[in-house]
Amino acid sequence: MSPPDRSAPVPGIAAVSDRYEIEHAVGHGGMADVYRGRDLVLERAVAVKILRDVTADPGARERFVAEARTLAGLSHPGLVTVLDAGTDGQRLYLVMELVEGPTLADACRPDGLDAGRVATIGAQVADALAYVHSRGIVHRDVKPANVLLSTDGRVLLADFGIAKLTENAAALTAAGSVIGTAAYLAPEQLRGGPISPALDVYSLGLVLIEALTGRPAYPGGGIETAAARLSTPPVIPAGLPAGFSAVLRRMVSLRPEDRPALAEVAAVLRAVGDGDGTATVRLPAGPPAAHPATRMLPTPPAAGPPALRHRAARRPFVVAGVVLAAVVLLVIGLVLLANRDGAPAEPRIPPNLPAEISEDLRDLHEAVNG
Repeated sequence: MSPPDRSAPVPGIAAVSDRYEIEHAVGHGGMADVYRGRDLVLERAVAVKILRDVTADPGARERFVAEARTLAGLSHPGLVTVLDAGTDGQRLYLVMELVEGPTLADACRPDGLDAGRVATIGAQVADALAYVHSRGIVHRDVKPANVLLSTDGRVLLADFGIAKLTENAAALTAAGSVIGTAAYLAPEQLRGGPISPALDVYSLGLVLIEALTGRPAYPGGGIETAAARLSTPPVIPAGLPAGFSAVLRRMVSLRPEDRPALAEVAAVLRAVGDGDGTATVRLPAGPPAAHPATRMLPTPPAAGPPALRHRAARRPFVVAGVVLAAVVLLVIGLVLLANRDGAPAEPRIPPNLPAEISEDLRDLHEAVNG
């Protein structure tokens, strides 16, 4: 839905069904306009969505009615609540709760939002979509403009105008046609393939990438962009927490079967949002830089009695190293002597070795020489 134009007058609409007073526009979609209104009966602010022209597109009326029925059958804190629906003359209208606050499209900054905030938003959208999918519904139009950021901290998913019941996949769509916002269509949507919950997962992945970077994952439009989406996964922003990066990469997989379930997406993003992911991330400008060589920090100079204690603590390890080196050299020497003339020589054991080690060396000498 496009940004609101509050200065634009409402074209000939002052009230709907003598109950909902129209105040000003808050958004415009492909087939309908949304206005801020007031319920004169219950004395509360509402959002009134009005279909623009019933006769222009015969399918628009059916989709509008389907949206009302879809929303009326859903109840989730991450979805906009439908309050009423009906007709006023030739106008179809849908009354919903008014969500005060911007859309994600409005909130996005040119340099992107911080990873923690994006993860928190994404987790709530994933929760809502998981619920929608559990009811056999695919949204099909997940995009920043349909993610509402309420001033009370809630994140809500809106605009089910082209949602589709998965058990009735032929409804509302002509064979081979593509419905949705082009910049967020999944590869299978571009091919006119089957509708499944996986395409909402893909679209949400593109939405998160855009929120992180401040620009669409596939900028531009037309055939070139569509062709790129069919063959090349989008670039994952650098600098993300490992879990965020991994789940995002799976969300935008070209194959629907490789994408994760939204319950898993929500769990991962919630964990990221609860952690530190506060650094703003951006797309890498070029190939990833090579990791710098490991550098050893200089050992601080010894000073006073503590340094003496450290040296004393290291002494057993030094002695052990000397003993081990002596053992290795002695074994090698014994083997060489044995191979030289077949006459075993009496081992020369350093006199300062502990008795236990000396005895072990003699046993080793006997074992080597039979």
